[in-house]
Amino acid sequence: MFRKAERRQAKLRLALCGPAGSGKTYSALLVAQGLAPGGRVALIDTERRSGELYADLMDYDVSPLDPPFTPSRYVELIREAEASGYDVLIIDSLSHAWMGEGGVLEMHDKATAASLSGNSFAAWREVTPAHNRLVNTLL
Repeated sequence: MFRKAERRQAKLRLALCGPAGSGKTYSALLVAQGLAPGGRVALIDTERRSGELYADLMDYDVSPLDPPFTPSRYVELIREAEASGYDVLIIDSLSHAWMGEGGVLEMHDKATAASLSGNSFAAWREVTPAHNRLVNTLL
């Protein structure tokens, strides 16, 4: 059934890309301050506590995330941030969920090795749902 379109509050999903040391974390924190002046900011830190380097410059909360970097652990922290009422959530870095220890690629390798056929294509059947849950949680 159709209904009249209404403008609703949308949430920004922003990815910052750049080489190590290019200022992605600092820039993300500045963007967070601009998006929610005086609001609560949370940062998921997979970068060996480097997310706390700017604690003297601005106010934010951090949750260190150590290996394994499974998609389900990211989902858990994202939901925790949402339930805690944070205005902005920074994930530094999401790359580990794909290619880090315990991430999707490692999960795929393990699923391939555990299969009787050794079919790596079929192993994606085991891994894709976890990855999709993470993507859907982000959306």
